[in-house]
Amino acid sequence: MRITESKKITDFFGCNVFDDATMKKYLSESAYKELREVIDQGKQLGKELANEVAAAMKEWASQNGATHYTHWFQPLTGTTAEKHDSFIALDKNGNTVLEFTGSNLRKGEADASSFPSGGIRATFEARGYTIWDCSSPAFIKRSKNGTGVLYIPTAFCSYTGDALDKKTPLLKSMEAINKQGLRLLKILGVQANKVIVNVGGEQEYFLIDKKDFNKRDDLRFTGRTLFGALPPKGQEKNDQYYASIRDRVSDFMADVDEELWKLGITAKTEHNEAAPAQHELAPIFSVANLATDQNQLIMETLKKVAENHNLACLLHEKPFANINGSGKHCNWSLSTDDGVNLLKPGSDPSHNRTFLLFFTAVIAAVDKYSDLIRMSAASLGNEARLGGNEAPPAIISVYTGEDMEKMFDAICAGEEVGVRVKEYIKSGVNYLAELGKDTSDRNRTAPIAFTGNKFEFRMVGASATLSTPCVILNTTTADVLSDICDRLEKVKPNELDGAIVDLVKELYTKHSRVVFNGNGYSKEWSKEARRRGLEVLENSVDAYETFTRDKNVELFEKHKVMTRREIESRQAIYLDNYIKSAGIEAETLIMMVKQNILPATMKYQSILASQINALNLVAPNLADVQNKHLLNVSELLNMLDNRIEKLKFAKNTAGQSKDVNKQAILVRDQVLTLMDSIREVIDKLEGMMPKDIWPYPTYSDILFYN
Repeated sequence: MRITESKKITDFFGCNVFDDATMKKYLSESAYKELREVIDQGKQLGKELANEVAAAMKEWASQNGATHYTHWFQPLTGTTAEKHDSFIALDKNGNTVLEFTGSNLRKGEADASSFPSGGIRATFEARGYTIWDCSSPAFIKRSKNGTGVLYIPTAFCSYTGDALDKKTPLLKSMEAINKQGLRLLKILGVQANKVIVNVGGEQEYFLIDKKDFNKRDDLRFTGRTLFGALPPKGQEKNDQYYASIRDRVSDFMADVDEELWKLGITAKTEHNEAAPAQHELAPIFSVANLATDQNQLIMETLKKVAENHNLACLLHEKPFANINGSGKHCNWSLSTDDGVNLLKPGSDPSHNRTFLLFFTAVIAAVDKYSDLIRMSAASLGNEARLGGNEAPPAIISVYTGEDMEKMFDAICAGEEVGVRVKEYIKSGVNYLAELGKDTSDRNRTAPIAFTGNKFEFRMVGASATLSTPCVILNTTTADVLSDICDRLEKVKPNELDGAIVDLVKELYTKHSRVVFNGNGYSKEWSKEARRRGLEVLENSVDAYETFTRDKNVELFEKHKVMTRREIESRQAIYLDNYIKSAGIEAETLIMMVKQNILPATMKYQSILASQINALNLVAPNLADVQNKHLLNVSELLNMLDNRIEKLKFAKNTAGQSKDVNKQAILVRDQVLTLMDSIREVIDKLEGMMPKDIWPYPTYSDILFYN
């Protein structure tokens, strides 16, 4: 029986988390207060406090069945890593005791040379350190037999102090925007102790039957289908979106919710997405680094619970061609420590100085650093998704909504904008309540959309970490806020209001070219974007190249988020991952064709030839259809064999290049192009072959399972 069947959610929510209430219970009053100051104010964590917190954690974890602990970190693989140590130790008399000290809590050691480093660490330079991130609470994960492991969220750095993870730059970028945000609020006379980045990640995914997943080597090795003809019915009727959830999926979602709630993750919204077998889960907003940690747990939980239901969860951005792919919308907002949303327009946004400056800072940041914004969503998987009917195009733009656009146009023209009158939507049915109208509509084609009190970054791929886009949004916005403060700090108090209006006008006029409220899928927008001078980075290789541009390196170094060395290492890792991912896909496709598709096609050839021979004994004219069919199959078979050999040659040629950039370009222009051409042939063959001879489950089998 599920916990949810016998208890209210609030009775067990966060039961596996060393959260604030648990800390208060297990720590002394003075230690709790001191730890809160470390978390909230960034004070140094002393040895004495660390020892007391460690003792409290060990007691709580042991009482809850934990036998081991691990420093849980996010290396540059984009996933998570962990090494388990038991609490067992020996005292000076050789007796077995349970031990977990402040030193164990604060610092761990991992093999830094075995994780991607982009050249920062050589193979013989193995030492790396994990450092406790006390702002993200520790938690317990349990195995099937009920034993648990205490997970301690950490950052990961090398012996030389270089960041080797996704978390360290994120924490630094949060501090950068906090620093610059507080500067601006001080100028504006707004009281605040901290500017907080809040993030909500909407996670899209596919669920398919495990037996079909196991029969498809491409799904097992690459996360996506490398071939597959469209079924007679796909998503044309839009009858999957928000449709009634099937019992099997509903049971899966219920178990996912329970696991996440026990981990203190506020799983809130779940529904069917647009494509068959596609779904979405969204939690409530939380602080950026916590949201990033929780999203990693969400992805892991989706996969683990799917296994328990004989399902497979696919997090690839485009697991099935020609139907919707999966994204991870990064909803991003800023607030003060007392809960004031800095991106909320209010009833009179044209006179809301705080909103105007923070809003225009984001617009300016997106325009000034559009290359970095695009780079943060780049990956091989996302390349196939962007620009489709379910995902924004590769052109970076911001949807503000017509109301905001008109307001800023009026401000720039020096026209007075009145208080916004609340509008209502009337259904025309008396007993249906009037609906308050939001300040803007939604635009599904916009890479970044303002949705009333936050910005929704829609380009991010389903399998990606939230860290990278957040680092970019945080740092670029912090940079513009810094420039704003430099200007306004020189202004006399009695001239401040006028200076703010002038600065808002200047920023919006200079950067409004990135504002677009129309259809991002249209050909007209592509032409218009180029006319405006917007950079169009259509593929990941071109996007990665921009990371090390001088202006971008200067940005990260100025705000102490990353060094040139760390940026260059990440660029190398992104390119290497792109090349290796494509290489795995190519090898998998070659294997599937050689081992199964070619033999199955030749078997069908033989069957057709036997039928033709048998019919020719009776009357030659009776075999016309079979002859035509055999000819078509044979032509496709020869074409497939020829293209597979070309793919092998192209992959080997790319692999011989010692320049990672040239190698990535060869992979993009030759290997991936050949794979697409091979897919065309296989999909045609699939449509011509009997189902009992075709060796793999088809889209019809996979997407419309019971």
